[in-house]
Amino acid sequence: MRRLLLLAPVLLALTGCGVIQSGDEKATDAARAEATRAGMRLDSQRPRTADEVGYAASTLDGVEVLRVTGAATHDGDGVELIVRTTGTALESGLDPQTITVRRCFALRVSPRTEWGEEARETDCPDGPPLRFAPPPEPPQVPFDAVGSRLPRVPEGGRVDEAEVRRVLASLDMDPAITTQVKTEDGRVGILLSPPSDGYSPTDCVLAVVAPGDTSVWMPSRMQRMPGEGGCSVGNALHPLPPPH
Repeated sequence: MRRLLLLAPVLLALTGCGVIQSGDEKATDAARAEATRAGMRLDSQRPRTADEVGYAASTLDGVEVLRVTGAATHDGDGVELIVRTTGTALESGLDPQTITVRRCFALRVSPRTEWGEEARETDCPDGPPLRFAPPPEPPQVPFDAVGSRLPRVPEGGRVDEAEVRRVLASLDMDPAITTQVKTEDGRVGILLSPPSDGYSPTDCVLAVVAPGDTSVWMPSRMQRMPGEGGCSVGNALHPLPPPH
């Protein structure tokens, strides 16, 4: 029995040697975790081009984009990135040293990618990190100009839809902005809606011109989500109740 007790610590030490990681391995795991977090931050159901994904990845701290393949997130297998990240760890031993490594990992950005999927280590391509131009800003509705130029009709007066349309035309808005105007019960409702990707809230602007009241507003974020009905000329004439 005594011999068995003496052998037990030796057996535990030998068993443990198989699972002790080197500093290099631990630093590589830290770099992999950084790349995996980058993949999670890039995850989105919104369709994006390869350049848009590359630009988004290049703005993440500690991430270098070395290669981008694929056309768009929703085409085929989506977009694959090879990114380089840095990991740091302490080497085990009596005199522990800090180990820092730079490793490359492949990330798949697609609506079919599993959330939190671990980044796959790969060889680093030759060449410097890629640079991407920021995507163009979407057209903006000139909110202040709409509010200041729409006609004010006194109580008991008559709203002229043609005049409202002339004012909107004079704003020289981007042609991509949808404009809808509708008259109902002596009031004119207006919808001004920039293009939407069908996934994100639309930055639409609503307005109503009525005798004694001209109002301009943006619906709540929830109402501006696709399918919620907030970005409609009907919501200008008959505003939806605020979300709870």
